Amino acid sequence: MQAHDAQIIRGAAIPTAVAGLTVAAVCLVVLGWPGLLGALFGVVVVATFFSAGRLATGRVARSNPLLLMNVALLTYLLQIAALGVLLVLFRDTTLFDTKAFAWTILVSTLVWVTAELRAFNRLKILYVDPDGGA
Repeated sequence: MQAHDAQIIRGAAIPTAVAGLTVAAVCLVVLGWPGLLGALFGVVVVATFFSAGRLATGRVARSNPLLLMNVALLTYLLQIAALGVLLVLFRDTTLFDTKAFAWTILVSTLVWVTAELRAFNRLKILYVDPDGGA
């Protein structure tokens, strides 16, 4: 993992954790323990999916930049498919509140994407190698 990948993941994970814990606290007050469990599970799902996607695309960017867009699209497709599988598997569960789970995923995703864009823009990563010649 490159240093800027870690900075981007950290820059997105911290605000997402804060937002997720805030939503979890609200869910605990409004829905009780099942709401808290659903919210915490939602935050873990979002953090895991987006971190894994960022790590995968970062690894491909280093080894074969020409495949980056293909891998990014494949990663996105796999994330959506895995989320769909999770939603189907847990649609009738009584382990946690599914509405808290869904709302937390939505809020956490919006926070993660916004924070990731902010972190990426603050790094000012060059997209052209100034010493590359050509």
